[in-house]
Amino acid sequence: MTTITTPRIEINLGKIAHNAKSLKELYASKGIDVIGVTKVVCAAPNIADVLVKSGISILADSRLANIRKMRQAGTQAQFLLLRIPSLSQAESVVKYADMSLNSELSVIKRLSKFAMEMMTTHKVILMVDLGDLREGVMPVDVEHTVKEILELQGIEMIGLGTNLACLGGIKPDAEKMTKLSAITGDIEAKFGLTLGLISGGNSANYSWFNSTEDVGRINNLRLGESIFLGCEPLYRRPIPGLFTDAFTLVTEVIESKTKPSAPQGDVCQDAFGNTPEFADIGNIHRIIVGIGEQDVAAKAIKPRVNAEIIGASSDHLLLHSHNYIEVGKEIEFDINYSALLRLSISPYVKKVYI
Repeated sequence: MTTITTPRIEINLGKIAHNAKSLKELYASKGIDVIGVTKVVCAAPNIADVLVKSGISILADSRLANIRKMRQAGTQAQFLLLRIPSLSQAESVVKYADMSLNSELSVIKRLSKFAMEMMTTHKVILMVDLGDLREGVMPVDVEHTVKEILELQGIEMIGLGTNLACLGGIKPDAEKMTKLSAITGDIEAKFGLTLGLISGGNSANYSWFNSTEDVGRINNLRLGESIFLGCEPLYRRPIPGLFTDAFTLVTEVIESKTKPSAPQGDVCQDAFGNTPEFADIGNIHRIIVGIGEQDVAAKAIKPRVNAEIIGASSDHLLLHSHNYIEVGKEIEFDINYSALLRLSISPYVKKVYI
């Protein structure tokens, strides 16, 4: 009998395909196309191919190494560099990415230099900061920036974009989307352009999309979390008709004992510099599973058994179980976006495709 390694993530490719197809059809009903964001799954080629087979033609990732991995695996898609490029990687950006999000003229000029040397054209989407205060030029600077971009050789400006509900948690609402549409119209009129891609944001735009009849000029969204986890990121509510359990974390019980609920002795800092507090509720059944903060944040997972997470060290996750669970038993967990992100890049967590 072969034992499957733990810890592991069980990845249901069929459920991912269902979510991708459903979202593509949903957004297409109002003229919006979707880009599949692969960063949270570390651009796993098996998953990237599922997105392409589900009708998504552009894949986006924040890491050039991930884009290179998908190209080398033969994934048949166009590739967008999601994180704005650094000057030092401009040559590689032109070499491996078909297009990139940008906000710095100095970087776009460097992209132009390498595009001309390689006798190719690199497509850029200019990011506009509408209040989340991550990347993007301020609205007042868009016209000047576009003017400079249009003078560069080897660069094709294909559109405008914005990012919301990320660093600042700012909601992508009708006001923000109307503003991006208005900026688009002004730029097209000023320079005699027709911009083909106006990317209004990410999975967090689901609520806006559902509440509006007129999407304006927005014709693109960049989706990761809603495809993989079946929820919208503003309130982490499930999206009707989508699977929320395409990914399952499976761990193994490595200790199972009755012990006091509160540690005994003088309390100082724990392994991560925190001063823990525990309620004394007498003896409890404590189990340890073989995973820890090195692989996943304890607060980002939820057990599918009658138990609560007590805490974690680097390599041990402790739970208060209301039922006896013997050593060797497997425990399944639901995971959120931040958990999937860390689990995907951990070399110690096996990936099993279903």
